[in-house]
Amino acid sequence: MQLTDYKGKMHTIVLHDDGLFHSHRGTFRHDEIIGCEDGSVVRTSTGHDFLVLRPLLSDYVLGMPRGAAVIYPKDAAQIVGWADIYPGARVVEAGVGSGALSMSLLRALGPEGHLISVERRPEFAEIAMLNVDGWFGARHPAWDVRIGELADVLMSEQAASVDRVILDMLAPWENIEAACHALIPGGLILAYVATTTQLSRFVEELRDSEAFTEPRAWETMQRTWHLEGLAVRPDHRMVGHTGFLASARRLAPGTVPPRRSRRPAKGAYAGESVWGPEALGERPVSERKIRRVRRDLHNRAAFIASLRAQQDGSATPDAEESSGTGESSDTRD
Repeated sequence: MQLTDYKGKMHTIVLHDDGLFHSHRGTFRHDEIIGCEDGSVVRTSTGHDFLVLRPLLSDYVLGMPRGAAVIYPKDAAQIVGWADIYPGARVVEAGVGSGALSMSLLRALGPEGHLISVERRPEFAEIAMLNVDGWFGARHPAWDVRIGELADVLMSEQAASVDRVILDMLAPWENIEAACHALIPGGLILAYVATTTQLSRFVEELRDSEAFTEPRAWETMQRTWHLEGLAVRPDHRMVGHTGFLASARRLAPGTVPPRRSRRPAKGAYAGESVWGPEALGERPVSERKIRRVRRDLHNRAAFIASLRAQQDGSATPDAEESSGTGESSDTRD
C-alpha cells in the first residue's frame, strides 16, 4: 500500500496482520487499514493523517529497488503507445535493466502475448524478475527471460516471427541485421538511447541497411503545474531529458526504400568510436550495490511468501466457501 501525508511524502509498505508502521509522524497498526477501501485515511498515534491507496505502476517503478537505471514512466508510456504494443503481440526487448519497461509491456501484451526479455548480466536479470514478480504477484504467463546476447536470440527465432523489437542498450545499431531477420514485414524497431551521438549512429545505420522506412526520432519532457486557487503556473522543476526514442518499420524483403530528397554533407559523419559506459559518461553500477539490492529483494520475496503461507494456513473452510476460491483477487498486497 502507498501512504501519503499532508505534505505529499509517500511511503510504500507491505501489509500483514501483525505489522506496525513507524514514522516521525507517529505509528499505527496494519490491522487498521487491512480490509479498508482504496482512498481511506488512517490516523497515527500522534494525530497525523495518511491517505491510503494501492500504488500505481508508475509509483511502484519509481520506488522499487533497482540495479540498473530504469526507463521512466513518461518514456515507457511513449514506447507502449508509439510502438503500438497490442494484446497478443510477440515482442523482444533488450536489455531488461531493473524490469520497469517489462512491466508496462506485459500489461499491454496481456496473457495471450509473448515478451522475450534479453539481458547480458544475470544479476540484472535476477533483480528485474524479482521486481516484476513482486508487482504481478507471480511470474507473468507471457514473459520469457533469457540470459545472453540479443543477436543470438533474434537469429535463433524463426524468420519474420517477431512483431516488435525494443532496444535499450549502448549500441543498438549492432543488432539491426538480427532484427531484420526476426521482424515481420511492417514490424517495428524502436531504440531508447541517452545521447545524440547514439541517436545519430542508430538512425544512419537503419538508413544504410535499406531494410526499414525512414526513421523518426523524438524526446518527451514532462512539466507539472502548481495549482492553488488563481495561482496557476508551471512548477519550477520539471522532468526534462531522460532519453531519445527512435523508430522505423520493417520493409518487405527485396523492397527498395524511396530515396530521400536531402542528405547532409559528408563532413557530418564521424568515424568509428568506442561505445562504452565510460565514453558516454555513464556512472558504472557497483557490485556492492547489486549485491545489496538482490539481498533486499530476496528478503522481501521471502517475507511476502511467508505471509501468504500463514494466510493460507489460517484460512477456514467457511471463509474459503464464502470467498469462492479462498484467494485474494489481487495479489499486490
